[in-house]
Amino acid sequence: MARTVASGLDGRRLGGDPEEFGPYAVTMDDASMVGLMGRVTGTIGPGLVGEVIVRVRGGAEHFLAYPASAQDRIEPGTVVMVIEYLPPRTVYVAAAYDS
Repeated sequence: MARTVASGLDGRRLGGDPEEFGPYAVTMDDASMVGLMGRVTGTIGPGLVGEVIVRVRGGAEHFLAYPASAQDRIEPGTVVMVIEYLPPRTVYVAAAYDS
């Protein structure tokens, strides 16, 4: 079976130690999710695992989402702010605007 390895523009293998890429390496420690805005795509509420889409790392990614306040219910389409990030794909959110 053939095995492929992604390479950077200079031919180095991608991945591994972030320090390998010098001052331009970005990790989630450097680019925190907390404070980013997103939109609910699956209902978030007590006893429910919802879903949000957040613009991050030059694109848009989906995350599992829980309400920051345990009794809140947040419907699809609501704009939210990330209050807490649990790597790799979980966030706690609150509605960004009062309704």
